[in-house]
Amino acid sequence: MKTNLKIGRRTLLALVAATAAFPFLTPADASAASLADAKAKGKVVIGIQGDNAPWGFVNSTGVQDGLDADIGKAFAEHLGLQVEFTPLAVANRIPALVTGKVDVLFATMGMTAERAKTIQYSKPYAGNVLSVYGPKDKKIAGFDDLTGMSVGVPKSSAMDTAITAGAGSKANILRFDDDAANIQALIAGQVEAVGGNQFYGDRLNAAAADKYETKFDLVTLYNGAGTRPGEKDWNEAINSFIDKIKADGTLAKIYAKWMKRDVPSFPDALPDIPFTVK
Repeated sequence: MKTNLKIGRRTLLALVAATAAFPFLTPADASAASLADAKAKGKVVIGIQGDNAPWGFVNSTGVQDGLDADIGKAFAEHLGLQVEFTPLAVANRIPALVTGKVDVLFATMGMTAERAKTIQYSKPYAGNVLSVYGPKDKKIAGFDDLTGMSVGVPKSSAMDTAITAGAGSKANILRFDDDAANIQALIAGQVEAVGGNQFYGDRLNAAAADKYETKFDLVTLYNGAGTRPGEKDWNEAINSFIDKIKADGTLAKIYAKWMKRDVPSFPDALPDIPFTVK
């Protein structure tokens, strides 16, 4: 018994030493594809929103569509690869990226300093005005007017962050899995107001004509593609692609098709949000 215990201890010490010799593996380390891996496979897997027209959505034929889909297709073509889209709910976008389920995100990723702690952003390629929406007959001019109200937001979205910071505990904030559920909650009377992007007005009007309106603006966000921190190959490839489609008019055509407006002017830098891997 004494000899067996001694051997067991030596074996345990050897295993500990061997384990220490290797870097710690996260789920992303174990499964994520580098740009070279994607080229070897002949395809890039792009995470995209599944129900957020006109940004990214699955159309009536079951095909991924929208601004982000067109940009994702153009990116795959730029790389000479096939594209595979993975539709994601708002709250699942970053987890899908960091665990290697997708290679990159073109998923209406509003660029925030908090998210930049977890993912690497590209240069911005789209702009999005976020606002509070509610019934026309209800006075909502600012955060103070949300006191005591039930307010819907897509879970883990920039609207969630902005309204939580502005209204705090004064409002009853309900968090939904995606934009469609958030909008439906307002229409069904489950909430009295919602935080949404610049297309909520159109979607609400289509569901209930002339009943809802923009109450006040929260913030203007810029959208960038998302990659895993430190992955210089993906970051450089996306930034090169964004520069190209801005210069050759491709982005303007895609913007006119889906946004019905001109491409906005983009900042050269945003506080605490690096566009490139150092």
